[in-house]
Amino acid sequence: MIGSRARVYGARPLGQGVMLALSAGMMLAQPAWAEVATEVTSLAGSQVTLYLHPFLTDEELATLRLVATNEQALSLFVTSRAGNAALAISESDGFIRDGQPAKSATALADFASAEEARAAALSACDAARKGATGCVVVLEVAPKQ
Repeated sequence: MIGSRARVYGARPLGQGVMLALSAGMMLAQPAWAEVATEVTSLAGSQVTLYLHPFLTDEELATLRLVATNEQALSLFVTSRAGNAALAISESDGFIRDGQPAKSATALADFASAEEARAAALSACDAARKGATGCVVVLEVAPKQ
């Protein structure tokens, strides 16, 4: 009986430890942008998601909010909305520098899935960035569901 109690009580911390390890592993597996607050708007048959990364300046947030809520502004960054699109920027390079979009800011469209759009925009942004910090998605456009 003492032996069985030891096993039962011994299993509890191990089980909790395994659950904590799995939870931590799942959190690590989540992309960093998944933990960022968002603003979602509907615009001309599209759903636009803006990721509110804490490093964005007031000017950058104002510009991104305009893009997310204005048909003409959105069309400057995402020229086609036949599929999914994503805009990625590097924290180091920023989004707007000297009144112009940073050279590494990359918007790509016409992908079959949001995942494909994110991956392509991140890859192109990372290839173009000068700063040390990797790129993140700041805006996604998807067909309205």
